Amino acid sequence: MRRTILLSLSLVLSVFDGAQALRAQQQPPQPKLETPVEVKPLRLEDLEQMALRRNPSISQASASVRAAQALRRQAGLYPNPTIGYTGDEINRGSVFNYGEHGMFVEQRFVTGGKLGIAKKIAEQEIAQSQAEVEAQRQRVLNSVRALYYQALGEQRLIQVRSQLVAIARRAVQTTSELQNVGQADRPDFLAVDIEAQRLELGLVTARNAWDRTWRQLAAVTGNPDLRPSLLEGNIEELPKLAFDEALQKIFTESPELRVAQVGVTRSELAVSQAKAAVVPDLFARAGIHYNRERLELNNRPVGWQSSAEVGVQIPIFNRNQGNIAAARADAERASLAVERTRLNLRSRLAAAYREYQDSVAAVDRYKTVMIPRAQEAYDLYLRNFRSMAAAYPQVIIAQRNLFQLQEDYVTTLVSAWRRTVEIQGLLLIEGAETSGHESGRAPLRTAGSDNND
Repeated sequence: MRRTILLSLSLVLSVFDGAQALRAQQQPPQPKLETPVEVKPLRLEDLEQMALRRNPSISQASASVRAAQALRRQAGLYPNPTIGYTGDEINRGSVFNYGEHGMFVEQRFVTGGKLGIAKKIAEQEIAQSQAEVEAQRQRVLNSVRALYYQALGEQRLIQVRSQLVAIARRAVQTTSELQNVGQADRPDFLAVDIEAQRLELGLVTARNAWDRTWRQLAAVTGNPDLRPSLLEGNIEELPKLAFDEALQKIFTESPELRVAQVGVTRSELAVSQAKAAVVPDLFARAGIHYNRERLELNNRPVGWQSSAEVGVQIPIFNRNQGNIAAARADAERASLAVERTRLNLRSRLAAAYREYQDSVAAVDRYKTVMIPRAQEAYDLYLRNFRSMAAAYPQVIIAQRNLFQLQEDYVTTLVSAWRRTVEIQGLLLIEGAETSGHESGRAPLRTAGSDNND
């Protein structure tokens, strides 16, 4: 009889420990994970700096800037002169005596401000490449931040599930001992054991998800040696975002919009370049040669002579009409792309902001209403169980409901943070991939592109 009383008290205490553990989850936790971890917790800033230093896509985009700067130098260079040999009236006759031999220099003089326009277009290419670097940098940071909050949420879930598994294991042991002395039925033991198995499986899946997120962090930060570690931070400190303020910031700082605006300036310069192409360049040629033709008076060679030529192409048939019309059409399309990019950014922000509002509302409801009420129901069942007015399976059900709400709460927090990162990160995602092609600089995909996210 005394053993039965002690076992019953042990079961009550294990359930009471479960209530205390679940109630403690309402405060920001300091997890104790079984996975080997580093001594010092990692901060978000540590992961960000690691990614900025080591992610190859940022260096790749930076190389595109250097390539554009080199092309700008090339665009401002003047055409090289041509130097050559010239010969005329070459034969073995007695008069011409092997003809005339000499050299010449030819130069094309660029007119119409073509070189200046080409340099300005190249400068716009530099501006576009710089916008692509900033966009790629922001993508990398957004990916790191999203994975950081994902790992922070999974870290908290592991703590919750680890504590519940420990409680469930103690309950299984206690129920087994009660069954041995005839104070618990087989169905009660099976219910407790199944619940423990379910919680253990949930802990395994939580650890697997945590490992997956850290592998993704290792890829984004460019650090294959990165291993799972405790993260420093409070996932419950959600920032308050306002749609109009977020939209204004995106319109002011968005690299996508900047690329579209650069496209307008570049297309306008392309129109000027097409018009300037109508102005013909000037070709000049000068030379000096030795004339071996013999004079009739003294039968001596003529001697040294010089020559000069100046020419210009007359734009009669081809006045570059087609290229000018095409450049004007491109300028109109670039101007419309800016407005299209603005509308696209507004639409994407509207979708992300709605999800952010839904998540924030759900977080508030979980924290202020649902979890406290589930906690109250669990405490009532626990009190009844202590007074032998309720069966342990009822306590298990209440505990499961409270546990599920805790999990949903953390999942919703992660979702809210993902939307927050997306909005504060100017709606740029996919940080591990570069926006340019492997062979050189390529335009950043904007809302004016055919393939949108």
